[in-house]
Amino acid sequence: MACASLVSLFLLSAAIFYKTFGFYKKISTPIRASLCFIFLFGSVFSHAQSSFESFLTPSDSLNKPRKSSVYIGESVVLGATLIGLNQIWYKDYPQSNFHFFNDNDQWLQIDKVGHFYSSYHLGRAGAELLQWSGASQKEQLIYGATVGFGFLTVVEVFDGFSQEWGASTGDIIANATGTALYVSQELLWKEQRITPKFSFHQTKFAQQRPETLGKSLNEQLLKDYNGQTYWLSFNIHSFTKDSFVPKWLNLAIGYGGENMLYGSNSDALKNGIFQQEYRQFYLSLDIDLTKIDTKSHFLKSLFAVFNTIKIPAPTLQYDDYNGVKAHFIYF
Repeated sequence: MACASLVSLFLLSAAIFYKTFGFYKKISTPIRASLCFIFLFGSVFSHAQSSFESFLTPSDSLNKPRKSSVYIGESVVLGATLIGLNQIWYKDYPQSNFHFFNDNDQWLQIDKVGHFYSSYHLGRAGAELLQWSGASQKEQLIYGATVGFGFLTVVEVFDGFSQEWGASTGDIIANATGTALYVSQELLWKEQRITPKFSFHQTKFAQQRPETLGKSLNEQLLKDYNGQTYWLSFNIHSFTKDSFVPKWLNLAIGYGGENMLYGSNSDALKNGIFQQEYRQFYLSLDIDLTKIDTKSHFLKSLFAVFNTIKIPAPTLQYDDYNGVKAHFIYF
């Protein structure tokens, strides 16, 4: 899954690129740009499968050149991203003493779930890169799985010194929780039985406040929390060990929200709008693409990239406004 991990690191830079060109701080959670990049990845590499097989095959023992390449590559990509972020974005805003900003009541905490999702998948990418180099599991977990938490914590420090915003304790806790989910599963089961996933659909709310929720589909993907759903996808076979259950079949529990034009009801009232926001909960089937049997390391890498996204499927929805609602296909 090395190539999938490499792609995940590029997704990080792509997401920060969106931020540096004007998106609001709480909108550009890393990895949410993955949908766009995934299709680019597929189109570029789909015709080069055979030439990548040997490169993508994880090393059976420690491969020092690969390991060095991983550390150098991560340092360059993450370091350059942080320097670029500081120079292009933060320098245009007034600086202040380090401080915290409480945004835990914003957007029904969907942005916090996004941080959890991002930290998990960045940590997974870092660990899988070290696995590809033949590094020990201890090193994978200590130096690989903490990449997401470390990077996102530095971004919070930048925010803390910005007069415009402030570091968020909620964001930091969410980042730590995402990393902990990956590490705990590796220590407990030596596999990932529970995978955070993401899905999105366009909503009417973006048209009502496009400057905040997005004018185009690409912007709405990042900015419209009404259309974002985050999932915990449970692999049924891994838990039951039932031979009659397909290894790739998952049960997914989702969380989202709706009727949000502003971050909170109080913000909406300040602008003369009554906002009756509400939470949504989902139950659906899903597919764990990494559990599909294949000898091709190219396909394994491709499946690992796509496995960050919830497969559209029949879904049950519950919220206080609509009660129980069934979707034939939910995105």
